[in-house]
Amino acid sequence: MFHRNKEKEIDVSSLNQLLIYGKRIMSIGFIMAIVALILLGTYVIKEWKILEILKDLFVIISPIFIGLLIAWFFEPTVSMLEEKKVPRLIGCILVYIGFLGILFLIAYLFIPSLISQIKDFVKVAPSVFENVTDFIIEFIRKIDAGKLINTNTLKSDIMNYIATLGSENSNEIPKYLISIGQSIFKGGVNFILGLMIGFYLLFDFNKINIRIQKILPNNWKKGYEELTTQINTSLRSYIQGVIIVMLLVFITQTIGLTIAGITSPILFALFCAITDIIPYFGPYIGAIPAIIVGFTISPVTGICVIISILIVQLLENNFYQPLIMGHTMKLHPVTIMLGLLIFQHFFGIIGMVIATPAIACLKVLLKFANKNLHIVERLTGNKEEIELIE
Repeated sequence: MFHRNKEKEIDVSSLNQLLIYGKRIMSIGFIMAIVALILLGTYVIKEWKILEILKDLFVIISPIFIGLLIAWFFEPTVSMLEEKKVPRLIGCILVYIGFLGILFLIAYLFIPSLISQIKDFVKVAPSVFENVTDFIIEFIRKIDAGKLINTNTLKSDIMNYIATLGSENSNEIPKYLISIGQSIFKGGVNFILGLMIGFYLLFDFNKINIRIQKILPNNWKKGYEELTTQINTSLRSYIQGVIIVMLLVFITQTIGLTIAGITSPILFALFCAITDIIPYFGPYIGAIPAIIVGFTISPVTGICVIISILIVQLLENNFYQPLIMGHTMKLHPVTIMLGLLIFQHFFGIIGMVIATPAIACLKVLLKFANKNLHIVERLTGNKEEIELIE
């Protein structure tokens, strides 16, 4: 009879526990490697000034970027016309005629009034600054119960500072005007070039996509089509929704500010609509100038301006955004705010504008990578699908 040697028996439970610990250590190592790569990438970007290079490159190729954006945005409309037996060239021409017609109509309806209101605001700007100063002084006088601040001296100092600032910059005004004129001219030329490039790209947009698919390996084609479809659907829905919401905010804000009696309501409504592109922070940024100018006219006007802005925000939050935008981006508010802060740090105001769509694209890429590479499962051992970003 052979007896089993108990000393040589394998402790299966201890071995399993050891394997579990080893897997956890490997997961921690994998996470540390990712963090190290991110830190290394951040260091390289900072030391090599890659962001500055990208900014300069973006300025140089901005017409190509504008053309690509136009072609990408209108490609579904041209494809739809092509499915209805309309030749692609004719479809591109029709889409461009409609697009340019809308631009000219907007320019014809609003630009003359906007220029007129800008001129009117420039004329009353000195009195506005004086009223702002009086408003600040009066506010300080009311809260300064102990009479610790000499408000007359403070007002004199503020007016002297404004006068000194104006005299110091008076010689620079022609340079500023020339610089602004050059920027407007350059922007107009880039936009026209972008329109031309966009037309040619729009005509060949489907061919470009087919050529890219031919270059890719066969086992990548399905994933490429799935990924591009998700990104395109998400971004197009977002851009279309933002444009419609901006237009509604501009119209309702113009009506509200006109009723409130503020100077140049179209100018301030346009500013509110533009800043509304920035989620969460934008409406408050756009409201500040209108509220200040409203209170310089009279307390009643200032209160009416605040009420107007609050009503428009209520309409946007409860009607415009839910009905038009829906849950297009499907991003958690904290995620959006963190993205806004990070993008603002690196790219300024432009970064805050592109933060939300950029994060949405990153979410799609991460979900796609997790679906095909099972990143979360390897890190956590959990086979259930986990949202990487919400």
